[in-house]
Amino acid sequence: RALLADYAAELADPEQRRLYEEEVTALERERGVEVRFIHPTAGYVLRTSQAGTRRCYLNVCSNPHLGRPQPRAEPGGLRWALPYSLAPGREELGRGGRRRLVYDVVFHPEALRLAARSARFRRLLSDTALEAVERRFAVQLDRANATVLRGAKYKGVPQ
Repeated sequence: RALLADYAAELADPEQRRLYEEEVTALERERGVEVRFIHPTAGYVLRTSQAGTRRCYLNVCSNPHLGRPQPRAEPGGLRWALPYSLAPGREELGRGGRRRLVYDVVFHPEALRLAARSARFRRLLSDTALEAVERRFAVQLDRANATVLRGAKYKGVPQ
């Protein structure tokens, strides 16, 4: 138990995390690869279900390392390019000890600013996040009942 407690404390320590990131960056630089760690900044949360039975949350977050949203004019409107990054789904415990799945979908901060000003753009961003998780992790999400949680900016522990 003591070893497990020490390990958990080490993982939670921000100084240890910074050292780990510096070591990984240095090792990858030696191999000729540039590494950037994406630390998500809270945006908003989508609540849905996976396979119709399991509660699931998508944290729509931001980080300036990602590409900006790019509009392209087309007949009838604009087509948006929305670069994003995904974190693997993780299980976390919610209230009452229930397990829930949490996915992080990270966009550029400008995308979240546009979503805050326009309900249509927020819908586009939410649909993109849902589609990205479905494609990447081969899961079926309940799009019809996906809702934005009011007052929640992030579910779980940022990773």
